[in-house]
Order: sequence, then C-alpha cells, then structure tokens
Amino acid sequence: MINPQVHIPYHRIEDYLIFIKENQINLEIYFSSHFLDTINNSDIIDLKEKLDYHPSLTVHAPFMDLSPGAVDSKVRAVTIERFSHIFEISKILNPKIIVFHSGYEKWKYAQRIDIWLEGSLITWKPLIKRAHELDVKIALENIFEEEPTNLTLLMQELGSEYFGLCFDTGHFNLFSKTPLEEWLNYLKPYIIELHLHDNDKTADTHKPIGDGTFDFNTLFSILKDKDLIYTIESHNTEDAIKSIEKLKKYL
Repeated sequence: MINPQVHIPYHRIEDYLIFIKENQINLEIYFSSHFLDTINNSDIIDLKEKLDYHPSLTVHAPFMDLSPGAVDSKVRAVTIERFSHIFEISKILNPKIIVFHSGYEKWKYAQRIDIWLEGSLITWKPLIKRAHELDVKIALENIFEEEPTNLTLLMQELGSEYFGLCFDTGHFNLFSKTPLEEWLNYLKPYIIELHLHDNDKTADTHKPIGDGTFDFNTLFSILKDKDLIYTIESHNTEDAIKSIEKLKKYL
C-alpha cells in the first residue's frame, strides 16, 4: 500500500506532532527563508529526534523572491545560497527528494525560455553535484507554466538521474493552457514526485483530491507504471485525511 507524504511547514510540526506520530505520517517539510535565518544544526537534530518513528521524508526548499533562472547574478547568488542551506539541512534529515520551484514566468522573461534556461543551468549544475554526494534527488516543481516546454528543455540539458520533476496538480489546473495528456507525454520520463491537491481553476485553494476540477483519473492512468513519491498538499488535517483516502482508491 502506498504511504504518501504530507506537506507541512517546519514551524507547524510542533503543533501537529502528536497527531503526526500517532498516525506515523511521512512528511514533506517546507523550510521558508524566514526560518532559515534562525535555525541551526541543533534545531534540525532535535527535529529528527522528535520524529523517532523514522518517517520517510522529503524537503521543500524556500521559494519566495528566489529565482534559480535569474538574469541578475546577485539574485542568482542569493538563490543558490538559500538552496545550499537546504542541502546542509538535508545532510541531517536524509530526505529522498528536495523540491524546488522552477522560477519561470513567461511575462517576466518576455517569453524567452532561453534566457531562463541559461541562468537555470548555472544554478543547477553545481547543486546536482551536491545531490549526488548526498544521494538525494532534486525535483523541480511546475508553478506558473502554461505548457511544459521550459521544463522539458531543462531536463534534457541536464540529463541527470539526480534531477527530475515534481508535477503539481493544483498548479497545472490553475495555470496550464495545454492539455494534461500533452504535459505528461513530454514529462513522464522525468517525474519523480507528485504534489496532490485540487481547485476550481480560480485560485490555488489546495482542496482535497476530487473536490475540484483536476482530472486525477487521467493522471493516475498515464503514470500507473511509475515509481513515484506521492505528496498530499492540504492546509488542515481533515483535508489531508480526505486526500489520503481518495488516493488509496486511485492506487
């Protein structure tokens, strides 16, 4: 039976720790830049000790204001600094995957994927080396992409077993102008994780699986032969439990 991850911000783990431990929940832990400014190795060691049931873990890197494909070298340098801190945390937590946002917005880059791609390659190549050293995989998450070209090109350019994709159902549903089948035809070889939540195409509401308009039947049908990490992205325990039950029916 598939035992999915549940996404949770680092600073909320203490609030739900009893529930998490009682239910032996696997976690995807999100570290915002704000908390990276204050936490140290002892905090992460303490967290690992609290999670003494040895859950399967993934980590979600900060993303606000960061730009891995930045044109400005100083912006890119700050982004790499933040991302590098996540790798230091991962030395202690030993996650299977670290999730990062792609940072591509077609209007910001004047629809010049090549500009974003050039900066992205500078950012990711040295980080892939660190991923290899730690034996952890990087998963790039779709956010504002309307179609999969930029992600496909980056995967092809890097060509690393340590660099894949996290396909986010809610973000696809909200922003994509291209059919799901076309996305998956291009990206299926690179997808290593799914972020599972739903919406009605008007806002990123993180509803439970099946409570919006995303086509989960097609998703799970096309990806049925893939070995993936499934991550529930809900904003409360009730929705998380509901999504876990829905996921079991699909798998």
